[in-house]
Amino acid sequence: MTVDELEQYGLEWMDDDAVGAFLDDHAVGILGLPTDDVPYMIPLSYARDGDALYFTYLLGAESDKGALTDERRRGRFLVYDVESQFRWQSVMLTGDLSEVPESAWGDLVEHPSNSWRPSVLQSATTAGGVRVYEFAIEEQVGIRQSGLAPSFRENIEP
Repeated sequence: MTVDELEQYGLEWMDDDAVGAFLDDHAVGILGLPTDDVPYMIPLSYARDGDALYFTYLLGAESDKGALTDERRRGRFLVYDVESQFRWQSVMLTGDLSEVPESAWGDLVEHPSNSWRPSVLQSATTAGGVRVYEFAIEEQVGIRQSGLAPSFRENIEP
């Protein structure tokens, strides 16, 4: 079934304002980068500024994440929230990644941020091997279900 066919079961498209509000209310998602075989998936925290997200990478000497980002420069980012089988939201973003020069990091600090990272990663940033990437959002799609499907409600309401 397509998403359009699922609308009769209570699924709905999110408009741009709803997508933006959802992204502002969350701080973690999954970045998918293309490979020759299967997608490379990375859970990441983010900060949002308009039509861009910002990711902080902690990189080791040989980082698949860093190499793939530099080679491919294109990816998808998924942010989702599930309260129950009848209450959930999902936003899929498509865009290009570019490294933010360290000289521009100070500008990013001034923007309000919902960015979150586990404390172990916050401590590791002082040890070096850090890069910041901008994810320029080109496409965004949001869907949600915010309650029982109409046919279910009809069967249980008096």
